[in-house]
Amino acid sequence: MTTTTNPPLTLCELADPGVPGLESYSPFCVKVHRALRVAGLPYTRRHGAHPGVFKRYNPAGKVPVLLIGDEPVCDSTEILRRIEAMVPGSLVSGDSAAQAEAWLWEEFADASLSGFVVAARWADERNWPAARQTFFGGMPAPLRAVLPGIVRRRLLGALVAREVWSGGAERCWARFEALLDRLEARAPRDGFWIGGGLSVADLAIFAHLHNLRADLTPWQQGAIRRRAALSAYLDRVNARTSGDAAAPAARAA
Repeated sequence: MTTTTNPPLTLCELADPGVPGLESYSPFCVKVHRALRVAGLPYTRRHGAHPGVFKRYNPAGKVPVLLIGDEPVCDSTEILRRIEAMVPGSLVSGDSAAQAEAWLWEEFADASLSGFVVAARWADERNWPAARQTFFGGMPAPLRAVLPGIVRRRLLGALVAREVWSGGAERCWARFEALLDRLEARAPRDGFWIGGGLSVADLAIFAHLHNLRADLTPWQQGAIRRRAALSAYLDRVNARTSGDAAAPAARAA
């Protein structure tokens, strides 16, 4: 399905985590990686030490940013819409109702599941030491002594404002397990989330939950693993969007 008329594509993101099968610790970047592969669009990767490196492309100072030629496209949902426009039918299919449902699930994942990814790394005391080492371990000692606490306090405030962490750890992870139970009941026993082909719904649900299946968040990893149907579904999405199913990304620019 690759087209030869598209301008070159460059995905601006943070450092590769070096974890096999996980392109980024950002679920939003993972979602774009997998979407580009599903669409069969070759792209290069451009890494930055922090999101502010790409502020000239996105004044909000966030990644991912997809450069389509010289045009920056920000926000992972908008990037997926542009990918679908470049390769129609690659990320949504079926009638208008099925397409609308796919985008609704994509929005749900970004709005709801993303909060638990942040909480697992930055609020959960079980994971915080590993997260601190992963995200700040390479910094000079004076920065490493101060910056993690500053960033963590800011993110905890945002989690409380989003009502992800407003009741503390017990309430947060009880809600997470209840949400996993609902996803487990809804997960398809074969195929993909909406029926028919893989869609943006699968890409978004997968990206957030797959990040929580990493060793950085072992309790959340175990909670997902205990849901057999959901885990099998995530494995199917992973198989469809990686390896031989993908157009390989070039080495970082």
